[in-house]
Amino acid sequence: MELDFRKNPGILSNMVDAMADGVFTVDKSGNIVAWSSGAARITGYSSQDVVGKPCHVLEGQNCKGFSSVTDILANPQPHPWGICNQECKVLSKDGRELYLYGNVALVRDEGGNVAGAIGTFTDLTSFILDNEKITVLEEQTKSRDAFQQLVGKSQVMQEVFRRLRLAAQSDVTVLLTGESGTGKELAARAVHALSSRKDKPFYAINCSAIPETLLESELFGHVKGSFTGAIRDKAGVFQVADGGTLFLDEIGDTSPLLQLKLLRVLQEGEIRRVGDERGIKINVRLLTATNRDLKTLLASGQIREDFYYRIRVFEIKLPPLRERREDLPLLVNHFIGEASRAQQRPIRDMAKDAMQHLMQYAWPGNVRELKNAIEHAFVTVSGDCLTLLDLPSEVRSAGPTSSSSAPLLQPTLDENSERKRIEEALRKTHGRKMEAAKILGMSRVTLWKKINRLGIEIPH
Repeated sequence: MELDFRKNPGILSNMVDAMADGVFTVDKSGNIVAWSSGAARITGYSSQDVVGKPCHVLEGQNCKGFSSVTDILANPQPHPWGICNQECKVLSKDGRELYLYGNVALVRDEGGNVAGAIGTFTDLTSFILDNEKITVLEEQTKSRDAFQQLVGKSQVMQEVFRRLRLAAQSDVTVLLTGESGTGKELAARAVHALSSRKDKPFYAINCSAIPETLLESELFGHVKGSFTGAIRDKAGVFQVADGGTLFLDEIGDTSPLLQLKLLRVLQEGEIRRVGDERGIKINVRLLTATNRDLKTLLASGQIREDFYYRIRVFEIKLPPLRERREDLPLLVNHFIGEASRAQQRPIRDMAKDAMQHLMQYAWPGNVRELKNAIEHAFVTVSGDCLTLLDLPSEVRSAGPTSSSSAPLLQPTLDENSERKRIEEALRKTHGRKMEAAKILGMSRVTLWKKINRLGIEIPH
């Protein structure tokens, strides 16, 4: 049986109403003439609500098409085929946001004149919202495993991430504490990157790496002739970082006199260059860090009490790697990816026994040591997978641990000998590292690194 829609228009109408998509027609003035059951179900507007009225129901936010039906009717030339794809976000009758996609085609009479238009639209709301939820969940998953350049999904690192976010929301002075290699500078950069100062400068200064006589000039600047070698005026890092963030690492190694000058900056927002009598107003957010026990230094007089409480407004402790072993596989994958991209080598995995040794090692150098171990492995690896033989010897020799908090490796005879030499030199100089370095025949920076690595207490 052949269907003749001209003789049985009701059949065509029933078929249109059975469609899941919405179908509508408008006259040449843009008023709605017909509105299908699908259109009513999607939008909530019945045919009685819209027929005879302009096509305002389909005019919505960020609309790219349906609100232009009247324009298409008035100026059909840009659409010679009478078709215009539509994307639109509109409100349903009950106020819900709808995401619609469809098209509009011009209808012409026998003389070729525009008589109106017919349109169809599909409801993509559930599809788009589901994808938005997936995107949000993906971002949340990423945020659980990484925070700026810090990586970790352990509970202790999640607490660090939480406190870093809080620190970024204010301008308080933050003290970052933790062993060497735990990522204190990365944490400082994360606070800056998430703060209102993110578009301003970020500077990092290691207070132990600069001789004490030059540190004041480095921080505050100097005027020409203020000391031997000051051949011109120089702006200090406080002045250069104006509006931004200054990170002072190893703050526990500064002298009480320099602490007093830093305290004045924190309280008055003003610096004074070496040799200058006038002050300069600055606006710098100060972040500090140390791997030393400041309370011990406070008790011994090496840290001023007023300075201690001023820099410790908000403290964030970075945990050692041995206390967050569940983060090791995540960190390993992260560093393998970094090294693969940097060296353009297709290495994507690590052998199981190699990973077991990484999990058993005590990591006295923390995350920095782990990164160095992966970079070491990239030097010796021959295939596309890092093996146990590619790891540094101290990691390969790591034995099983009885708990997640493994003891540090026992120092070697050479390390014991070096420790005694350094301790003796520090005793002779009453803790003055510059003089001790001269006695030992090494630079102050080298001495500082050895003191940190061997965990030597500086006498006072």
